[in-house]
Amino acid sequence: MKTGYKILTGLVFACLIAGVILTMEKKATAKKQAETALNIIKANKSALDSISQLIVVYNDNPAETAAKLFAFEKKDSCWKVKYGPVKVHLGKDGFAAPGKKREGDEKTPTGLFGLGPLFSYEATVDTGLPFTQVSSDDKWIDDPESDDYNKHVCGRTEARSFERLLLRSDAYKYCLVIDYNTSPVVRGMGSAIFFHLGSEPTGGCIDINEENMKEILSWLTSEKNPHILMGCTKALLYTGKNNS
Repeated sequence: MKTGYKILTGLVFACLIAGVILTMEKKATAKKQAETALNIIKANKSALDSISQLIVVYNDNPAETAAKLFAFEKKDSCWKVKYGPVKVHLGKDGFAAPGKKREGDEKTPTGLFGLGPLFSYEATVDTGLPFTQVSSDDKWIDDPESDDYNKHVCGRTEARSFERLLLRSDAYKYCLVIDYNTSPVVRGMGSAIFFHLGSEPTGGCIDINEENMKEILSWLTSEKNPHILMGCTKALLYTGKNNS
């Protein structure tokens, strides 16, 4: 019995040590990922002067369909991590190169973009962003030939194709507009780029689980001019360097 007890105690101790090591490794990885996100911010510093809330989404290979998300808030010119790292999914073909996003390519655009408005199935949402409770009349036009291309329309439309903002799934339960190709709208450059719920590669949007989405929405406020900076690491560091 004593021998068996010693073996069991040894196994428990070994499991505890392994757990501690795994936790330390995860913390070290998260710290390294946060440092990469901060380097991306530093490279794009000149474009962030008026922004106090920033979501950074990046990966190391533009063809990958998953990425890491960090949320940062600026105080006294210093960026601090609020959330992250959080796993998110991108378009089925990963990130498009800067300026190369096109309609239907199933790629997520690269660059710095505003966030909002928010569309939701809910009547009330815990957020500091303007939001609209959607109905079956709400649509987002993805027909490049339509005068309403890449715009929200409520009611009838002559567009040949569009996305409904009220779906049978929960994907658009919280659907935050990523302000890509909206001002001005360029036909064929891509449309309906959203930050929404999900757990798999998208048609060009970014998706996230509901728990993390709700935390981020409760933190976001239009007063702090929230933006999202997204792309593969190399592209974001390169474009930032050349725009500084």
